Amino acid sequence: MKRRSFLQSVPVTIGGMTVTAHASSPLLAALNASLLDTDRVLVVIQLSGGNDGLNTVIPLDQYSALALPTIRERILIPEDKVLILSGTQDATGLHPAMTGMHELFEAGKMAIIQGVGYEKFNYSHFRATDIMMTGADSTEFLYSGWLGRYLAYEFPNYPVGFPNQDMPDPLGIRVGGNVVLGLQNQSVPMAISISNTNDPLNLTGSLFADPAPQNYLGKELSYIREVQRQTDKFGDSVKGAADKGTNLSQRYPIQNQPGYTLGQQLKIVAKLISGGIKTRIFWLSTGGYDTHSNQVADTDHSTGNHANLLKGLSDCVGAFMDDVKLLGAEDRVMGMVFSEFGRRIVSNASRGTDHGAAQPMFVFGSKVIGGTVMGNNPVIDPQSKVNSNLPMQYDYRSVYATILGDWFCVPEADLEDILLRNYQKLPILDPTNCIPTSVHDRNEKLGDNIVYAYPNPFVDRTRIKFEVFGGHALLQIINNEGSVIRVLHDGELPAGKYDIDCDLVQEPAGIYYVRLQNGPLQQVKNMMKVRG
Repeated sequence: MKRRSFLQSVPVTIGGMTVTAHASSPLLAALNASLLDTDRVLVVIQLSGGNDGLNTVIPLDQYSALALPTIRERILIPEDKVLILSGTQDATGLHPAMTGMHELFEAGKMAIIQGVGYEKFNYSHFRATDIMMTGADSTEFLYSGWLGRYLAYEFPNYPVGFPNQDMPDPLGIRVGGNVVLGLQNQSVPMAISISNTNDPLNLTGSLFADPAPQNYLGKELSYIREVQRQTDKFGDSVKGAADKGTNLSQRYPIQNQPGYTLGQQLKIVAKLISGGIKTRIFWLSTGGYDTHSNQVADTDHSTGNHANLLKGLSDCVGAFMDDVKLLGAEDRVMGMVFSEFGRRIVSNASRGTDHGAAQPMFVFGSKVIGGTVMGNNPVIDPQSKVNSNLPMQYDYRSVYATILGDWFCVPEADLEDILLRNYQKLPILDPTNCIPTSVHDRNEKLGDNIVYAYPNPFVDRTRIKFEVFGGHALLQIINNEGSVIRVLHDGELPAGKYDIDCDLVQEPAGIYYVRLQNGPLQQVKNMMKVRG
C-alpha cells in the first residue's frame, strides 16, 4: 500500500453505454485483458566502465579550447568528421562512428540530456554503479533499485502467486548477466536473468534432489532454491514468446563486428516483444568503457577502442529500432543509455581519460521528443587541470522521474514513493500520452497478498497483518537504508493468519518496508510513516 492518488478518469463508453453496464460481458473482459498487452516497454542499456562524454557528444563551439595540447589534443576527434546534430546551430555533434544513433536523432526518435549527474560525485566503479542503479545520493546507501521499486509498486504481491493468468511473464528480464541491483527490491529480484531463448530455464531437477538441512543455513538455502524455481516457472512463457516472435531487421552487427554481443541481446528483446511477452523492463549491459589508455588510435583519433565501442552501441540501437518498427511495436518501446560516470576534461598521457563526473544520457523511441539536446554545451576552461570535471546540469533522477511519470504513467503522488524524493521532470516525453486506466489498480491485486500494514500511511504505529503456511517465519521492519530496525517475529508458527502491533514512534517520518519470510516464500511491502 502506498500514499497514492487514485486516477479519476472520464467513464469509458461502448456503444453509448458505460462499461459498468457491461461489467460481466466477454467484450469488457477482453478489453481489460488487452490493457496490459499494450503496456509500454523500457530497454535499459548500461555502458560499463564510465563513458567519455566529450568524445561522444562533442561541443564544437568549444573546439579551440579542447584542441589545446594541455586539454585534449591527444585524443580529440577531427572537427570535420563530427556528425553535426540538426537544430544545434552546428555547435554540437556526435562521434563519427555513431551513424545509427545520429540517424535516430535526425528522425526525431532520440534525445540527448547533457551534464547528467549528482552532487559530490563518487569515482569508484562499484559505488557509482550502485548509486546510478538505486537512485541514491553519493553519501546514501540504498539496497533496492529504482526499477525494482517501480515493479514492486506496480506488482506489490510479487513473487507470491506469480506467474498467474493475468501476468504469466517475468516483470523484468536481465539479458546476458545476473539480475542487477537496479531490478531488485530489498533483496527480492523483481526480474529473471536469461542468456538465450533456446533453454526453457528448467534448472531444478537433480540440482535440488537433496532436502535442505533443518537449520538456519537450510532456511537460506530453501529461499535460494525458491528464487531459482521462480525463474524456472517463467521458462516456458519466455520460450513460448521466443518461438512465436521473430526478427525482421537486417542491420544487426554480424560476428566479429563491433557490438555483436549487444546486438544479439537486443535481437532477443525484439523477438520476445514481437512474441507477445508482457515483460515491462529489459536490462542489458556492454563493457569496455573504462578507457584509461589507448582510447583512440595514434594516427586517426576518430578510430580506436572508443570508436569501436560507440559504433557497436550505435549500430545496435539503430538496428533494434529498425526491428521493432518493422515488427509493428515501435510505439511501445523506449530505450535509455547510461554509464556509471563520465570522464575528465583533460586527457592523460596514455591517449585515454580518467574517471570523471557528469555524462550525457540518451533516450530513444518513436514517442520520445526527439531531435533535441537538453542542456548547454559545457564551457571548457583553457586552464583546466587534470582533475577538472564537467559540471552537472541535470540530476540523473530527473531522467528516471520522467520515464516513470511520462512513460509508465506513474501518478505524481506516487513518484516520491519510488524515487524517495521529488525530482524535476524533463521535456523528453509527452505526458499527455498517459491515459488514465485501471491497469495499475488491477496489477496491484495480482498474486497473493500475504503481508501488509494497516493503516498505511500511519503516524506512530500500525498493525502488520500476515499469513504463514507453517514452519519458521521471520517478520522484519527495514528502513530506507536497508537496515533492519525491528524484528517483530523470528520463530516457528502454525499455518494461519496473524496480526502484530508495529510501534515506530521513535523513528523519523518516511518510507519503511515490512519483510515476511516463511520458509521459501518472501514478500516485501512498502509502508509510510507521516508526521502527526
